[in-house]
Amino acid sequence: MSKLKITLGGFMFLSLLLFAWSYAESRNPGTKNNSKQSGTLQKMIVENGSVTMQVDLNGLNGSNSLVTRPVTLQFSVAATSFFPILVFNDLLRTVQPGSMALIPSRDGGISALPVELDASVKQLVVEKLPSNKSFGLAVRDSKTGFIFFNVEGGDYTYNANARSLDIAGGRLLISKQFANALGRPSDAGSIVGRISVGAAMEPIEITQVVNGKPKSMVVPPLSRGSGPGAPTLVHGPDIIVGDLPDMLDLGSAGSQVGLGLATTSCNNGDQPVNFFALPNTDHPFFPQNLYRMSGGTDNLERFEQIGQAWIKHTFGADEGDDCDLGCDTSNCATFSQLCPGCSDPYLADENGWYDLLGSRAWVNPFTGFFLSNPNPSDHNGHQHDDVSHRIRVNVSDLNTTLNQGATYFAEAAYLDPLEYTWCQTHPGECNMYNNASYRHYLVSGTTNFTFSPLDQTVRMHPAITAWTGATINQVQPDPGNDGIAFAGYKVTSPAQGVYHYEYAVYNYNLDRSIQSFSVPLSAGANLSNIGFHAPPQEPGWANDGTFNNQGYSSTPWAVTQTSNSITWNSETFAQNQNANAIRFGTLYNFRFDADQPPQNANATVGFFKTGSPITVAIQAPAGGGSPTPTPTATATATATATATATANATATATATPRPTPSPRGGPLPRPRPTPLPRP
Repeated sequence: MSKLKITLGGFMFLSLLLFAWSYAESRNPGTKNNSKQSGTLQKMIVENGSVTMQVDLNGLNGSNSLVTRPVTLQFSVAATSFFPILVFNDLLRTVQPGSMALIPSRDGGISALPVELDASVKQLVVEKLPSNKSFGLAVRDSKTGFIFFNVEGGDYTYNANARSLDIAGGRLLISKQFANALGRPSDAGSIVGRISVGAAMEPIEITQVVNGKPKSMVVPPLSRGSGPGAPTLVHGPDIIVGDLPDMLDLGSAGSQVGLGLATTSCNNGDQPVNFFALPNTDHPFFPQNLYRMSGGTDNLERFEQIGQAWIKHTFGADEGDDCDLGCDTSNCATFSQLCPGCSDPYLADENGWYDLLGSRAWVNPFTGFFLSNPNPSDHNGHQHDDVSHRIRVNVSDLNTTLNQGATYFAEAAYLDPLEYTWCQTHPGECNMYNNASYRHYLVSGTTNFTFSPLDQTVRMHPAITAWTGATINQVQPDPGNDGIAFAGYKVTSPAQGVYHYEYAVYNYNLDRSIQSFSVPLSAGANLSNIGFHAPPQEPGWANDGTFNNQGYSSTPWAVTQTSNSITWNSETFAQNQNANAIRFGTLYNFRFDADQPPQNANATVGFFKTGSPITVAIQAPAGGGSPTPTPTATATATATATATATANATATATATPRPTPSPRGGPLPRPRPTPLPRP
C-alpha cells in the first residue's frame, strides 16, 4: 500500500519557524515592532562541549563533618546533542526544551557519592525544562528519568564569533525525588553545588527574515562525529515517538466521545525498524492515551487517565527527518523499514480509523510479539459507532465547565518486536524502555471538543512524569523477562490536620499486568474519602482476543482496610481472565484522606498473570511495608497468554542511555489511502 505525499509541509514548517522567531523577538525588551524586523534567525544545537559540576559531598551525604569535601565531576557533551537555542542577528533570544547527554571523563565511579547518583553517572543528561516548570534546568538519569538535581539561576552567554554558549553559576538543588531516595525528604531544595556548561553550537536551520516574513531558509549539514562525544543514534533499533502534533474529536456515542491522536515516530537507533503490514507481525504497534491533571486548590492534586484506544498496527514508513536525527536511507529498504534517524507520520483521523486498530489483548507489550492467526485486527462480526476502538473518553471528563483549570496530556508509545529480539542477542542494547512520549493539550468545548497542542512533545517519557510535584518511582519485577511500571504519589494538606494521599500506578509495558495495590497504615490512622479511578474500557467485541470475547471488566477494584494497611484489588486471573487489571499503557488511581502526616514507606504491588508481589517506595501515614502473597494464574491460558509464554524467552535486558532530542516544527503527517471503515 503506497502513501500519498502532500505539499503542505514546507508552508507549515515556515509558519512554525516564524512563530518561534516571533516568540524569540518578543523576549527582547528593546524592540518595539518585532513583527517588522529583518535579519537572520538561526536555530542551533550543541556540536560538542563540556559540563562541570562542583558538588559539596557533606551537603549531599548529610554529613556534619567539619572537613569540607568538595568533588568536581567533569563530563563531555555527546556530539550533536539536541539542546536547541534561537539566535536572531547574533543575539541569544531563547533556549528551547532539549537535553545534553553527558559522558564522564573518568571510567570508575566516585565512592563518596551516594550510591543512587554513582550508579547513574554514566547516563546523566542536562535537560532544559519547559517554561511552565519551576526550574530552567534539571540533571536526570536518561534511562529511568530520575531527577537528581534541579538547577536554579545561571547566566547564559552566547558568543557569536565563536558560536559558543556558556552557562555559569547555576545552583544544584537536591530534587524532591532524590531527597526521598536518600531518606532525607526535608533536604529537598538544598543547594549542594554549582554547574557550568561550555558548548560549541552549530546551526540546523538558518532563515532570512524580511519585514517579519521568512524569505529563504537553509538547512546546513551537521558535523556528525566531530569533537568528543557519542553518536546521536543509539546502537540497535530504537523507535520512539518524536511528536504528537494534533488530536481530533472524531464523533460521539451516548455519553462518550472518540478521539484520534496524530503521531510521528522516529528511529533513534542505528539499525532499521521493520514496518511490514499485516498479516506480517514484524512491525511496531502503539496505544493512544489521554490524561487529566486536576483537583485541589491548584488543580495539581491528581493525575488520572481518562481515555484509551485500541492499538494501531503500522504499515509502511515514510523517510522524513522530523526528529532532526539525520535520516539515513542507505543500506535500508525504504517504505518497508523505518531507516536509521528517519521519521514516519500518521494523521489524527487515520489513527482513529476503525479498521487500522486492533485489540490490545492480542499482544505482548514487552516482547512486541503477537500471532498473525487469528487476525489481531479483525473487525468482522461487530458494528462500529463513532467511539468504537478510538480514544474512548467520557464527555464529562472533557467538559470545560465541569473541569475548569484542568490540564490535559496526550500520550502514545510505539512498541516493537525487533527491539526485543535485538536485546536478546545484544545485551546492554535494550531499547524497550523509552518508547512513550507525551504532549500538553488545551481542551475547548462542552459536548464537542477541539484540542490545541501546547509546549513541545516531551520525548521518551510517559505522561505520568508530567504530574507536577509528584514523586515517580519505577517498578521492575523481572528484568529481562518482562517490562516496567511506575508508581507515583503526592501528599497534600487540604485542611489543618488533614492529609490527602494520592497514588497513581501506571503499567508501561508489563505483560503480567497489576492486580493489587496495598498501602501500610500506622496504628490509629483514621481514613476517609477513600477512592479509586480507572479509564473507560472497550466493551466486548467479536474476535477481540479477550476470554470468550467479553471484553475487559470495568468493575471498580475492591478495597479492604485493616488495622495496618489498606488494599485495593481486582479479581485474580484464576477468578476472571478478563478482570479489570492494570494492563499495559494504562494508569489507575488510589486515594484517601488521613489524620496522620506522611512518612516514608513501601507500597506493595501484586501482579495478575504471574509473579510474586514487590514493594515500591511511597509516602503514607505509616512506615514499613512488606510483600504478601498474591494469587497467580491457574486457569487455562488464553491465546494471548500462550503467545506471551512462547515469546518470553530468557534474556538479560537493561536500558541503554541515550540523549533526548528536542522536537522541531516539521511537515504535517502524510495521509495514506486505506479501506473505508466497515459499517
